[in-house]
Amino acid sequence: MLEIKKVAVLGAGTMGNGIAQVYAQAGFQVTMMDVDEGSLQRGFDIIKKSLGLMVKKGKVRDNEVSEVVTVRIKGTTNMKEAVRDADLVIEAVPEELTLKQSIFKQLDQMCPLHTILATNTSTISITAIASATKRPGQVIGLHFAAPVPLMKGVEIVRGLDTSEQTLEAAKKMVYAVGKEVYVGKDGPGFVGNRLFTMYLNEAFNLLWEEVATPEDIDKMATLALGHPMGPIALSDMIGLDQLLKGVEYLHQELGEKYRPSPMLKKLVAGGYYGRKTGRGVYKY
Repeated sequence: MLEIKKVAVLGAGTMGNGIAQVYAQAGFQVTMMDVDEGSLQRGFDIIKKSLGLMVKKGKVRDNEVSEVVTVRIKGTTNMKEAVRDADLVIEAVPEELTLKQSIFKQLDQMCPLHTILATNTSTISITAIASATKRPGQVIGLHFAAPVPLMKGVEIVRGLDTSEQTLEAAKKMVYAVGKEVYVGKDGPGFVGNRLFTMYLNEAFNLLWEEVATPEDIDKMATLALGHPMGPIALSDMIGLDQLLKGVEYLHQELGEKYRPSPMLKKLVAGGYYGRKTGRGVYKY
């Protein structure tokens, strides 16, 4: 089986920086890439903050923070540089099929022949993404749950051509960072997001109908369901713009039960994307 030592993560946003962090903490050499220096720096700042919180809770030693951020993770805005010697690439860019296909077409040309190409997509067909490459057997879905450093589950999704060898290597790479696997079939939303997107979207319908305040909706989820974070706070962390794209895609593919909440659409139209803009449902 392929031995994976170097990991490239494309995208330094909420999901990308979390994925980079957990692989670096597990001892892998990681390159985190984003399109501009500002986005890259924000990604590193979030990783430092996350590790700082872990130090306070006694989960990470203080000297590990510098080791992870300055030694194990390298930042770049050059995709070719990021992936040229990677054994595994994990794409974590916005949920747009054409964008992902464009990236995977470039990865196919830039990466070594052995490299596994993974996507963190939560909704889009793995087979459709893999069609942009000449190595569909080495393309797979690795959908991490947010926040990545805290959540244990990773959904692995096989495309029509994903090989057994790629599946086993992907499982190994999930277990290597202390997480657990569940495998889903390729299709809109897979397993996790067919359920989870509906849950988040319905929380915004509750807001629209003034059934409860954001705070009480989140309290219900943490107190009654045992979730570490409520759906409104979690949506703000994920990014309301990204959530809306996912809901719209599922609405298009699966019908009326996924119709985007008017409240979610209103917030995104107003530029209230969540933590990354300083304002979503909550102010930051």
